[in-house]
Amino acid sequence: MSDDKLAAGEKADRRSRPAVGSDPALDDSVAEVEVEDTFIRAVDEGRRRIFRRLVPLLATGFVGGIDVGTGVLALLLVEYTTHSKLLAGLAFSVGFIALALARSELFTEDFLIPVSTVIARQAQFRGLIRLWIGTLVGNLAGGWIFSWLIIAGFPSLRSQAITSGSYYVDLGLGIRAMVLAIIGGTVITLMTWMQHGTDQTSGKIVAAITGAFLLGAAGLNHAIVNSLVMFAALNTGHAPFGYLQWAETAGWAVIGNVIGGVGLVTLLRIVQVPHTLKAEREHPAPGVPFHE
Repeated sequence: MSDDKLAAGEKADRRSRPAVGSDPALDDSVAEVEVEDTFIRAVDEGRRRIFRRLVPLLATGFVGGIDVGTGVLALLLVEYTTHSKLLAGLAFSVGFIALALARSELFTEDFLIPVSTVIARQAQFRGLIRLWIGTLVGNLAGGWIFSWLIIAGFPSLRSQAITSGSYYVDLGLGIRAMVLAIIGGTVITLMTWMQHGTDQTSGKIVAAITGAFLLGAAGLNHAIVNSLVMFAALNTGHAPFGYLQWAETAGWAVIGNVIGGVGLVTLLRIVQVPHTLKAEREHPAPGVPFHE
């Protein structure tokens, strides 16, 4: 090829490059394609979750509590045996791998997926509240039963359960507990975003291990995790706290989890794709009965 033709080709390539400030809605080359695809998958999945019937909703939350309970068993067992929070945090990932692969749900996972659906005006806010309450109740019920089984089946773990459960009560209701809850909500919602950003099972597992390790090893304040650990302590019959203190601790964690999950992850990710959000609002999936 002659030098003239090469020069002409280079000029054509430069002319085809997007201009500064190009509109992603009109030019795919400047769009955040991966973020957009993840957002659309979240909207579709959230619509399915919000319109789920009550019994399947509660059952999905219930088995989610059991799945996380397997992680709590691993956490207590490894920390009791090794006295290492790092190894215990790694072992805790068992529960989150089960959560991802068994298609159950955690209350705080719903800070991303159905919230995206509501913001895209493809479901109503009251449906989101129903989903949150139903999943939370299911998680707590399943988690309480599994924590009872842990203590009944592994009496040697009772002292570790009391120590681990007391940690969350000792955090109190101050700024440190709130900050750890905000970080906990951020971590779990980021984990959910990463899992919905890939179709590869290996990628979902890596995200689960990453999120679970940070929650367990760093002692982050997560409403469901701290509840299950505290339930284990309460089921020993010798915990230095009661259910009222559990409710206060878990409630404080929920507030921080929402701030971190919805505010620091979900809303900021959606801001990345305003034209996709607009398109979803203007052209919802078939069968969406209303807009808000």
